[in-house]
Amino acid sequence: MNTLTFSTSKNNYYSFLWHAVFLALANSFMDVDTVLPTMMLEAGGTAVHVGVITAIMIGGPKITQLVFSPLLNNKSVKKPYLLTGIGARTASLFGMGILFANLHALGSGMAITFIFILLTAFAFGGAFAAISYTDILGKSMKQESRKAFFSIKQSVNNVGVLVSAYLVGVILRTIEYPSNYSWLFVIAGIALAIASLGFFRIKEVIVEIHKLKGVSGFLSALKTEVRSNQKLKYYIFMVNTLGISLSILPFVMMYVKGQSDGSESLVGQFLMLKVASSLAIGFLMFWLSKKIGYSLIMYLTAGVGMLMIVLLLTGLASAWFGMLFLLGGIMITIYKIATDGVLMEVSSDHNRSLYVGISGIGNVIPTVFPIIGGTVAQMFGFEVLFGFLAILLVLAIYFIYRLDCQK
Repeated sequence: MNTLTFSTSKNNYYSFLWHAVFLALANSFMDVDTVLPTMMLEAGGTAVHVGVITAIMIGGPKITQLVFSPLLNNKSVKKPYLLTGIGARTASLFGMGILFANLHALGSGMAITFIFILLTAFAFGGAFAAISYTDILGKSMKQESRKAFFSIKQSVNNVGVLVSAYLVGVILRTIEYPSNYSWLFVIAGIALAIASLGFFRIKEVIVEIHKLKGVSGFLSALKTEVRSNQKLKYYIFMVNTLGISLSILPFVMMYVKGQSDGSESLVGQFLMLKVASSLAIGFLMFWLSKKIGYSLIMYLTAGVGMLMIVLLLTGLASAWFGMLFLLGGIMITIYKIATDGVLMEVSSDHNRSLYVGISGIGNVIPTVFPIIGGTVAQMFGFEVLFGFLAILLVLAIYFIYRLDCQK
């Protein structure tokens, strides 16, 4: 066991930031909303295949964190497992690059099978790495530095999205299929490999841990922690309600398409507005990181979401739909800053790996909500859907109040 010093915390701050910078550059190359669905369809896949890939990339990591937590919780040194997870992700990206470079030699069925295998390895490698990442960040970076880190990380991510999104467009336009996707994945792999160099520089603080006896011990600990730690219970409730804020913008986009004939030409503008507001609020949160608490940030998230719904239900947004994407960028960014930081506060250095696994329970509703929301909108209309969203956000405000995060 060793002590966290200012020097160690500073070193780790910049090591994690190095990773965030280059990870941001890779993000658009693996975008689950645009690049991967298009790639799957061009490889001969169907809408069902696209749905499975989306589930693997979004819901899969959250579920598998519950599986990996019992294993990683009992390891006092997490850095080797962090490097293993990031290595699996990097290897998967290079594997995708090689696959598309030789796609013509494979049949459609074989190609799709390999795509599933490689993207599953990518997603599960991320889940494996995320547990160790959160644990090391929590115990190896001083508390007063974390909020600043989460804020600047979001800003860096948005800058990276701007740069990499432009590069993705250039590659897809100027290089023929399937070589264009081969280049996308190879460049993403290189960026992720460079990002992982930051993890090699991490100085991990070793603390005493509470070891669990297998899966049964994990489940017993899960039950005990949820019952005994009121903050954890309300954190799970809060994420399950406030987390639907991540799903609002896709429904707004569908609503705008139904209201505006020229919506297709506005997609790029809406994306830029969202990224610009995300970038601005990320830097603002970084500047205010020592003056603003997580509770206020969570209340702001719910408040911005409620404002968007009011603008939609009253028709005021129809004058300029772009304001919804400005607000959406703010809402998503501050939500991620708050939830990442609060998880650090409700857990301790001794049980953080366990809590990362438990936190997967808090993403059940946000994971399935897009399917439920789409059904509600189709059967009853967007007004009913937005009303349902408003109810969930009101519940989120109550859970934020009960969580009572003091940091």
